[in-house]
Amino acid sequence: MTKATKQTPQQLNLNIVLEQVEKEKGISKEVLIEAIETALLTAANKKYGELREIEASFNSELGEIELFEFKEVVEEITNPECEISLEDAKESDPEAVLGDSLGFKMDISDFGRIAAQTAKQVIIQKVRNAERDNIYEEYHDKVNELITGMVQRFERGQIYVNLGRAEAVIPQKEQVNREGYRQGDRIRAYILEVLKESKGPQIILSRTNPGLLVKLFELEVPEINEGIVNIMCVSREAGERSKIAVASKDTDVDPVGACVGIKGSRVQSIVQELRGEKIDIIPWDDDPFTFVRNALSPAEVSEIVIDDDEHTMEVIVEDDQLSLAIGKKGQNVRLASKLVGWKLDIKSSSKKEKLFAEAIYALGALPGVGLATAEILYQEGITSPKDLVSVGLDFLSNIPHLGPKTAEKLYDSALEVIKGGDVKAEVESEVAIEKDVEVDAEVEKEEETEVKAEEDIEVETKEEVGEEKE
Repeated sequence: MTKATKQTPQQLNLNIVLEQVEKEKGISKEVLIEAIETALLTAANKKYGELREIEASFNSELGEIELFEFKEVVEEITNPECEISLEDAKESDPEAVLGDSLGFKMDISDFGRIAAQTAKQVIIQKVRNAERDNIYEEYHDKVNELITGMVQRFERGQIYVNLGRAEAVIPQKEQVNREGYRQGDRIRAYILEVLKESKGPQIILSRTNPGLLVKLFELEVPEINEGIVNIMCVSREAGERSKIAVASKDTDVDPVGACVGIKGSRVQSIVQELRGEKIDIIPWDDDPFTFVRNALSPAEVSEIVIDDDEHTMEVIVEDDQLSLAIGKKGQNVRLASKLVGWKLDIKSSSKKEKLFAEAIYALGALPGVGLATAEILYQEGITSPKDLVSVGLDFLSNIPHLGPKTAEKLYDSALEVIKGGDVKAEVESEVAIEKDVEVDAEVEKEEETEVKAEEDIEVETKEEVGEEKE
């Protein structure tokens, strides 16, 4: 394939324009060149039809896009638009032979207004698409990072934020209720996700995500940024209260002290950014008992009973610590539960003692169950004969210090008590029904007597009236 070129008047050097657009828009020179080539090729096909073989290429030396029309060298021309005679071909290229495809540079100055407009639209669309792709790639790499922007407008409860090159949105569910913003306010948010849509990338921001708290600590605490102190887990109720567990790789560095800062300077900066949200900084511990005690701070824990099967912890506190452990509307225990990853059941010591006494009384009523056996059963979560039957004989047989024979006796005794209780309940129910029937009968009898008495009085009254008339 040979290209035959001829000198053309001096044209605008595109190299300068392309470099300027690349700098301002962030669109690579290659993408811009491809856009212009596609645009001119589209314009040429629109003007001359798609039957001609036309190609576009960028001449970097001249700084211009060139269009070439290719024709096949033939002995006899049947289609002048696609073919050229050998004699004419040799005038442009002396080395041309039959079968060659010879390219001739086209004059793009006579494309006309419609073709030029088409080229312009293609270039604009290509540049716009390239700009959208660049914005998507730029912000997609920043997902789970902090970003600062300016509140631009409010629509349907959503906050639109100007990030400079792009616009982001904070959906209503990602906003903190107690926070209020006005147009033009500076806002810092967490990049939740970036969606690629036809109208351009949609950047979703959040002010409620726990990641916002983590990133703020990374900014304010150098030890976290350097990897000396690690944030192990976070639980957050945005706008109200948060708990963050931290651990240190260096024994000489106090993780909580590093996060708090001198006179609370570091944590106060974060509290200020979160508009007064309370933050509890808790030392992490591998031991679940210790970690739960830390998580429920400032309440003091007396005792913890773990149920691995149900993944729950029964936490016992003194009566005066109960409200502190639970927190306002259950917030403290709820956040602590999320932080440690266990379901927490908070009970006061007096309530536990009451439940223990009731359980011992209920279990002690079974034949052969003394205080020691009742305590063993209580430690396994069995507080009544019904619980004994529910857990089953296999479970009872595997309880330490109980033994299979004792377990079988206990199970049979509990079963008899439950069956006896059911029979008694049925008898009591039948007696109650009979009593209700008797009561209803007596009531009906009284009502009938009253009605009869009223009728007798009415008759007597009529007789007296008749006598008076006579």
